[in-house]
Amino acid sequence: MSGPSAIHRPVNARRRAEIVWRVARKAWRDWCTSDGRIWLHLSKTVIAGLLAMGIAMLLDLPQPRIAMTTVFVLMQPLSGMVFAKSMYRIAGTLVGMIAAVTLGAAFVQAPELYILGITLWMAACTAAAMRNRHFRWYGFVLAGYTAALIGVPLVMQPNDLFLAALGRGAEVAVGILCSGMVSAVIVPRQTGSVLAQALRSRCLDFTAFASAVLSGGLEKGTFEGRFARLVDDVVSFEATRAFSFFEDPTMRARSGVLARLNAEFMDACARLHALRQLLKRLQWSDASSAPPTFHFNELAALLSHRPRVNECDLDHARRLVEALEAFQRTLPRSVRASRRAIDSTQPAALLEFDTSAELLYRFTMELARYLRSWISLMTPGVTHPPGAARYIPRTSWYVVTFAFVRTATVMAALGWFWIETDWPSGGLALIAAALTCALTSASANAARLAAQMALGAAAAAITGYVYTCHVYPNVDGFPLLCAALVPVLATGALLATRPRVAGYGIGFSVFFCLLAGPDNVVVYTPDLLINNGIAVVVAMLVASLAFVVIFPPHMTWLVERMCVALRGQVVLACTGELDGLGQRFQSGTHDLMHQLRLVLSGRPRAHRRALRWMLVTLEVGHAIVDLRDEAEAASWLRVHDSRWRPAFDRLNDTIARLFERPDGARLRRALSAVRAATWIAQEALNTLYEDRERRHDAQRILSHLHFIRSALLDRDAPLGIIARRAPNHFD
Repeated sequence: MSGPSAIHRPVNARRRAEIVWRVARKAWRDWCTSDGRIWLHLSKTVIAGLLAMGIAMLLDLPQPRIAMTTVFVLMQPLSGMVFAKSMYRIAGTLVGMIAAVTLGAAFVQAPELYILGITLWMAACTAAAMRNRHFRWYGFVLAGYTAALIGVPLVMQPNDLFLAALGRGAEVAVGILCSGMVSAVIVPRQTGSVLAQALRSRCLDFTAFASAVLSGGLEKGTFEGRFARLVDDVVSFEATRAFSFFEDPTMRARSGVLARLNAEFMDACARLHALRQLLKRLQWSDASSAPPTFHFNELAALLSHRPRVNECDLDHARRLVEALEAFQRTLPRSVRASRRAIDSTQPAALLEFDTSAELLYRFTMELARYLRSWISLMTPGVTHPPGAARYIPRTSWYVVTFAFVRTATVMAALGWFWIETDWPSGGLALIAAALTCALTSASANAARLAAQMALGAAAAAITGYVYTCHVYPNVDGFPLLCAALVPVLATGALLATRPRVAGYGIGFSVFFCLLAGPDNVVVYTPDLLINNGIAVVVAMLVASLAFVVIFPPHMTWLVERMCVALRGQVVLACTGELDGLGQRFQSGTHDLMHQLRLVLSGRPRAHRRALRWMLVTLEVGHAIVDLRDEAEAASWLRVHDSRWRPAFDRLNDTIARLFERPDGARLRRALSAVRAATWIAQEALNTLYEDRERRHDAQRILSHLHFIRSALLDRDAPLGIIARRAPNHFD
């Protein structure tokens, strides 16, 4: 009995050990992909900050604390983000240094004029930042507050201004080099791997979403929420692509391909939305006049297939592309057979059927093209054609002007108070206001972020007082100094990684370094530290109060102006140059909607209204671009019927005017223009019996016209409310 038991016991023990090892390894992988990344970023930030401070001290630079501050402002989780931010920080610092020296030289011993100049410069840089995206925004912001950071303390000492600018440049350069080196050497997290993972998730999620839409399994609210997240996904992917450009030569070579891939994804999303709108209207229509939708169900079943067991994502995508191409090849024949049946039983439904078939064919083509591009990009050794697409961001000029006025008002108020009261710490208060206006300019809730930064700065001042009075006097040597600073710096870095409390972390980290960071010669002046801390907190609270009371981001007129800019994308679709028009329209519409989503965060009703304007803008604008392309290709129609060109021009003009300022009269004129163009195209189709190509051209034009008309009358869209006010006028 003992023999078999002795044999089984080690086997069971070994199996249990293997199970424990697999569980532990899975837990470790899960931790590394979640909390482990946060702790890695925190550790790298603290190491880079201490390294920058040590090098600045070794080089005997005037203020090593600035090098450490640079690290905390600069560090990002991805190495490509650090490199991109570093480049724009260098450029912004150089421009800010030049501005500081120029303003100091122009207004020697004239503080009033200097305050006016620095206020206008800061406001102009903040406004320019709002016109840009990603870390280009940071470059403009830095050019503004660097000028204040260098020039304000030395406005009455012009002889020291140039040397201060050179010292600041050297300290910032040390911080940039340390950030980049630590990010690239210590467990680097490449932007390329993040992009690859995002593309894989996007492929699986979008096909599942499309299957649910085509099968009619999504409610209106669910669809709108999912589509809004697709908008955010497009914008965030473009941001990550921009960061990856600075990472390595491979990502730079693929940057154009990635931009084209994002453009193809936007096209697929727009086609899916158009199909969903058409399906919704077919469900509303009379069952006796509605065409069958079995082609939609067939494609939905095809897209519902998930990867097989042990099948990689690329193999699944290849299998899906083959199925889509087979569906696309057989679709025209199936459509012709279905059309003959409908022509004999439901002739009134022919136009709806043609529109459905055209949209379904285009969506299948766009989705297959996107998947082929993704497979090509992810397959090693494949040569990629140069990408021609370009993401073009859009920002309303009202938003830019708003940012300029808001920054100028806060800066001018604090500058006036400083001059009138001769406040000893007024210069630092002005610097803090400049930092607050700059860093909160792109925030969805600038007032809350400024208040969080103020509380973080208050905690930094208290902590700095403790360190100045009790820690620094008892520290002997650089290693002990680093050990003493690690808990404080790690706390600030940890808070900055949490989205809900990031403002506290930014305020604590940045202003602890500025107020109480160690220099080569530590000056023990706790009274000055307290006064400076009060000045910083007061300046931030003043800025936060101004953002809430005078310039709240939720002002109705500002949101309305942003909605006008969003609707203006349809005007672009109607009047813009056709070359690259689709890409300009798509990227601008997504960018403006992303800005509206940020501004309207926490206001569900206003957000829902803006999203519906975005959806009808995307729907009508995309159809207009397609119609203009088809009309350009079908140039024979202008010769065939001389009425076509004036009718087509009138259609574009009336729809552009409708979206500039929607009302009942403009909607009636737009519908009348669509109806007139439809009659002309229908008459041309009725005369084309032998020419198959021209018949197809006319059918496609009719499909686009019918889709535009149904979109203008959609009862769920904002224009549908106008139509319901006087229904007899819109029959």
